[in-house]
Amino acid sequence: MVSQRRPASITPLADGNAGPKPVRVGGNIRAPRKTHNVNPTYPTRMVEAGLEGQISVEAVVGVDGRVVRARALTVKAHPELAQAAVDAVQQWRYEPTLLNGAPVEVVMLVSVSFSLE
Repeated sequence: MVSQRRPASITPLADGNAGPKPVRVGGNIRAPRKTHNVNPTYPTRMVEAGLEGQISVEAVVGVDGRVVRARALTVKAHPELAQAAVDAVQQWRYEPTLLNGAPVEVVMLVSVSFSLE
C-alpha cells in the first residue's frame, strides 16, 4: 500500500456534479415536445445485410431544448444502428421543460426504429 498526505494548497478535482442534476420524465415532469426532427441515416451495410432493429436511447435535453447527451441503451442491436440512432437524436430539438416556471434539464428515453420495406 502506498499513501501520502496531499499538500493543503492542492484543490480537489471537481467531480462534474456541481450543477443541478437533470430530472427524469415521469410523474409531474412531462416529456418535452419535439420541435425539430432529424431522421436517422440507415447504415448502408445494415440495409445490405437486411438488419432491422429498435434502439432505445437515453437523451438529456438541456434547458435550451437541445440534446446535450445521448447514449444507446439497447445491447442486442448492431453498433452501427445504435450509432446512427444516437447521431440522429443528438440533432433533435425540444421545447424546454419547465419546473416551477424555470427551464430544467430532463432525462428521457426515446425509441428509434430501423425497418426495411
